Amino acid sequence: MAGQVTLSDVAREAGVSLATASRALNGSANRTVGAELRQRVQAAATRLRYSPDGIAQAMARGRTTSLGLVVHDVADPYFAAIAAGVTEAADEAGLMVTLASTRHDPEREVEIVRLLERQRARAVILAGARQGDEATEAAVRAALDAFRSVGGTVAVIGQDTLGTDAVVVGNREGAADLVRALHGRGYRRFAVLGGPERHATAADRRAGFVEALAELGCPPPRHVAGDLTRDGGYAAMGRLLADRGDAEVVLAANDVMAVGALAAARDAGVSVPGDLAVAGFDDIETLRDVTPGLTTVRLPLAHIGAVATRLVLQPPSADPSLVPVPGEVVLRQSTPGR
Repeated sequence: MAGQVTLSDVAREAGVSLATASRALNGSANRTVGAELRQRVQAAATRLRYSPDGIAQAMARGRTTSLGLVVHDVADPYFAAIAAGVTEAADEAGLMVTLASTRHDPEREVEIVRLLERQRARAVILAGARQGDEATEAAVRAALDAFRSVGGTVAVIGQDTLGTDAVVVGNREGAADLVRALHGRGYRRFAVLGGPERHATAADRRAGFVEALAELGCPPPRHVAGDLTRDGGYAAMGRLLADRGDAEVVLAANDVMAVGALAAARDAGVSVPGDLAVAGFDDIETLRDVTPGLTTVRLPLAHIGAVATRLVLQPPSADPSLVPVPGEVVLRQSTPGR
């Protein structure tokens, strides 16, 4: 069978040593083997239908062609869009993407980076907000430093906190822009479905909401925490509706929460936008099927993934490369104005 043919078989067929056969078939070392000899070895490999062990070759070179993409939740459309951008850019560079999920467990993030180091992945991209305590973040930083010390490259999507190349998302600025746009439509009393307290992206967005409201002279928003999921948004909206006071518009920390909030409002008999306006953040593809159309802050998620991939493909430098990516407010039917 073709799969049972070894490099030793090829060397024997070509009448050369095993070392010569290895050099002839290893593109990085072809210059050490004459053209005629190299052609003889390649012809023997073709006759025997020899299939080289790609993993073994990569290990011999010290680095595989694998790029590790680490996300918090593979089912979240936010991460799916980023992954699409990463895989497209990786394909163009001849890399294979290994996708891993932390399931929102910071300690698992450390384990995944260490595993990718053992597998000699070429690069790692961490996509998603920082959410661990200081000890866990120090462990993540140490794991990334160890990965880079053996030749790997690293980029982070979200915040610039780990001393690596990073795509820095304009979460705080986008949230403030959203508040200003809604204020321009006549809204003055806001509530926020703010995500988990220790989630860095959610914290940045909450801060943007609060700062812009204070700047505009609006009262502080009523805040309800919850998971950054559809069910988290549904539950948080339910708690808000039980005592929403005089809120006119609800700002969800991401679109997935906002979709859950819309469902909770519908089940409670609350009309959106007739009784209460709702806005999200990210502009995930799922919103194409949401009624009413959801006002949000658009992030170029696939582009963000592609930029992060380009960062890990560039030669390492002494100072991290930071690429800012702003958001863009998109006003839709869920916030028609007062």
